[in-house]
Amino acid sequence: MSVPFTTGVHRLAPETFAYVQGSRATGYANAGLVCSGDEALLVDTFYTLGQTRQMLSAIAEAVPTTDICWVVNTHHDGDHWWGNQLVADAMIVSSTAAARKMRHAGPETVAPFLSADTDPRLRAYVEPFDFSGITPTYPTITFGGELELTVGKRTVRLIEVGPAHTDGDVIIHVPDERVVYAGDILMFGSHGVVHSGPIDNCIRACESILELDAETVVPGHGPVGGKQEVVRARDYLERVKAHATAAHQQGKSPLEAAREFDLSEFADLDNAERLILNIGAVYRELNGDGTPGMSPLLHQMVELKESLEATVTA
Repeated sequence: MSVPFTTGVHRLAPETFAYVQGSRATGYANAGLVCSGDEALLVDTFYTLGQTRQMLSAIAEAVPTTDICWVVNTHHDGDHWWGNQLVADAMIVSSTAAARKMRHAGPETVAPFLSADTDPRLRAYVEPFDFSGITPTYPTITFGGELELTVGKRTVRLIEVGPAHTDGDVIIHVPDERVVYAGDILMFGSHGVVHSGPIDNCIRACESILELDAETVVPGHGPVGGKQEVVRARDYLERVKAHATAAHQQGKSPLEAAREFDLSEFADLDNAERLILNIGAVYRELNGDGTPGMSPLLHQMVELKESLEATVTA
């Protein structure tokens, strides 16, 4: 089905919705809503209280009888849970790994990027957002593996597929309507990001979504899609892994590898500078480095962005 990439509540199937923010830029995530009778499950809250209030207001207008009983946070990135305090009366669920990470991933983590000493190219990613008033509100229920929730008369499956994008990624499967909310395992229309890895787990997570035979897939960012978009995301990750592995064997730096990557097949994807984060994730695996701080790669990311933009305008 075709769902407009516009900000608001979009119906995917009876009593099944996506809330889309209509932007592929960093910090503009998607959410989901699964209803049955007067009960509802909300997939994710947003980066700021303002974004989350806007979503909850739109939901109240579109589905006025809905009572949000459950909230599922797909992972610990702030743009998927920092609005939790506005739905604190609900039972909030995440994977155990995500909940553990949330304790160290509150809004204080953006403060260094807003500092006057920060590279202005990095600061630009977070400057548009108002992080004031956020009180970190953590999950009340955690799980590992799989968990089934009952929403009215409907069954909703939570499936942990991390560590992949992050340590505790969870996808949400709505079997009766063949819908999957994928969190940041998938970002349609732009380059996704492998923060944690290993990249093979990200590839397997894509394959797991395909095995669920979902007709509609709501990514963590970007427009709603389906199987074709999942296959393309998987193929992109496989290409990145192969290229990064070869470049590593040749002794090239992540930035050199990123500049040599053939982007022609993915020229329509936004945020191409994120490629270096994914190459860096492969390098960490090959080096056995674990998950070090992202700062060096983030600075190289903005360098790559400038060089890509210069290539386009040349």
